[in-house]
Amino acid sequence: MEQLEVISWKILDAIKESATKIVEIIGDLDTFEHMSVFCQVDEDFIELYYSELDSNYIRHFEDEEEFSKSLAIRKNEFGEENSDSMDYYDDDNFGDENTDENYNGYNIKDEEDEF
Repeated sequence: MEQLEVISWKILDAIKESATKIVEIIGDLDTFEHMSVFCQVDEDFIELYYSELDSNYIRHFEDEEEFSKSLAIRKNEFGEENSDSMDYYDDDNFGDENTDENYNGYNIKDEEDEF
């Protein structure tokens, strides 16, 4: 395995865009401040590591076995729940339609507001 530190996320993004296959994305910059993109560029197996706190880097793996082992280790480091995509727009996030609460007569306008 070889590792190269990079300063710019633009370099990581360019490699990600040129990837022939994105194997898995672990973590999320918005939520967890770091993210690893495991991808394949032609015959090369690569990890692109984005971080808001640490150094960003590119890792190149010798073969698919080393790549898979590193992917499993990264999942363990970040926690399995971080590797799943977050479902922000799930129906549970928008309230319960079957609630018994009655909002009839509810008005958000203050009594002092005039139109």
